[in-house]
Amino acid sequence: MRHFARKRLGQHFLADKNLLGKLVDLIGASSSDSVLEIGPGGGVLTELLAPQVNDLVGVEIDRDLFQGLSNRTDLKNCTFINEDFLKLDWRKISFETEKVRVIGNLPYNISSMIVFKLIEGDPFWRDCHFMVQNEVAKRMTAPFGSKPYGRLSVNLQARADVQMILNVPPEVFVPKPKVESAVVRIIPLSGELLSTSESDALSMITRFAFGQRRKMLRNSLASLKIDDSLFDLSARPEKLQVSEFIELAKWVAAS
Repeated sequence: MRHFARKRLGQHFLADKNLLGKLVDLIGASSSDSVLEIGPGGGVLTELLAPQVNDLVGVEIDRDLFQGLSNRTDLKNCTFINEDFLKLDWRKISFETEKVRVIGNLPYNISSMIVFKLIEGDPFWRDCHFMVQNEVAKRMTAPFGSKPYGRLSVNLQARADVQMILNVPPEVFVPKPKVESAVVRIIPLSGELLSTSESDALSMITRFAFGQRRKMLRNSLASLKIDDSLFDLSARPEKLQVSEFIELAKWVAAS
């Protein structure tokens, strides 16, 4: 049965076999991998990856697509969950390996929220490969001082190395979106992780700072009563490097 894309779910299905093959090559899956796929849709990427990995769990919000995936007999090492990933407690998902590889052709309207959910706390994943709107990919990878640099850039780069690895034209999707897309690779940073309080502080600081990005930090962060003898608060937020935001977050969390 043909499935019609649901606009409210931001559905745009990959339909180009060459691109799908390129995606599989970029992911570089192995037989020892556990994979979490967010939004497997009709399973076009799932069916290429499943034979290469140990186990795959797909989280699909669309009931019809979930039913179609669950009825497939060729995906024997796959398990599918019919839930909204943003409401799902991933700790209740059973994987057969310790570090999970996450993939997904993410709905454009909630891609940032999905990324924020994944980067909070101790990452259970080894890496992520996501198809997102090109504009979002630029925000994820933006260097400080650039126009796209903002809350998403800082929060993600404080926790992970992010690369844009493939540009994707609208023509490879059904229905065709009005915007360009890109594939990003996200790998958690090694070393000391932000504590829960530091992570919360970073989220709050970037929300205040970039919510009023035309103001100097001494104004946008005034409610936090940051000691301006320790930090230069005369700059606008796009002029602070990620490391400087981290230092601010650590100070706020400790004060």
